[in-house]
Amino acid sequence: MTSPVVSVLIVSWNVRDYLLRCLASLAAGAGALSYEVIVVDNASQDGTVAAVRAQFPTVQVIANSTNRGFTAANNQALAIARGEFLFLLNPDTEVQPGAIAELQRFLVAHPDVGIVGPRLLYPDGSLQSSRRRFPTLATLFTESTVVQEYLPGLAVFRRYTLADRSPEQPQLVDWVVGAAMLVRRQVYEQIGGLDEGFFMYAEEIDWCRRAQAAGWNVAYDPAAVVIHHEARSSEQVVAARLISFFRSRVRYTRKYYGARWAAMLRLWLLTTLAWQWLREAGKWLVGHKRPLRAARMVVLRHVLRSGLR
Repeated sequence: MTSPVVSVLIVSWNVRDYLLRCLASLAAGAGALSYEVIVVDNASQDGTVAAVRAQFPTVQVIANSTNRGFTAANNQALAIARGEFLFLLNPDTEVQPGAIAELQRFLVAHPDVGIVGPRLLYPDGSLQSSRRRFPTLATLFTESTVVQEYLPGLAVFRRYTLADRSPEQPQLVDWVVGAAMLVRRQVYEQIGGLDEGFFMYAEEIDWCRRAQAAGWNVAYDPAAVVIHHEARSSEQVVAARLISFFRSRVRYTRKYYGARWAAMLRLWLLTTLAWQWLREAGKWLVGHKRPLRAARMVVLRHVLRSGLR
């Protein structure tokens, strides 16, 4: 059997309708390229597996009996993928015509690039930030915390999101958001799969960092466009999402900056989360949007109880 040029790898959890739209967009996205599709479903309860098998019978489906997480499930797909290029894609995306073909063309034209990401857009057509520099300690201690909430204009955030570079030009970057990224098979064979110590979040930063350490560049190609609805799976479990997000941040810090910085970061994050709980409690006490405040307090309490361990 002839191997396809591209393997499209999708991990899904309870987003059946988004996934079906994603799968329907792939043919136009691939153009003339041959491709295979592998869906790994993490024990969805919304009929995802049956729907995919009925509507897209050529798609290979791995139906996990438990939620193995984004990283481990992607590794399942990577292990059986046959393509020369590996396209990791979120289920809440819609690939625009020619996007996969463009990313593959970009890698062929730039043999030094091992990973490339497209321009991501929100459903309303606005730009979604998808290219980054590697996080510094300043980034890790401030981004997506109350510091950014109160001081969004700090230079550290502009540096992190490459706000000093036009998103209209193809460019080398440190890493691209894992919602859509095309990877050479040689990169996967050289550095291995995603680090399963990250249940989800930060795994693509680590993968891009490992690829660069092995001598590959990472690039952003705005000529390829993917619509990303963003967080359609994780928004269903807000507390678990926050726990995974911050645990991954602590783990990334430990891996690249050492255990002492990771311990300080964990303590700092818990302190900021406790402040947020107190702020919500204060607003609840004065009667401001009590149902909303109560819901947020429950979420924050779950995160705090986890200890981010």
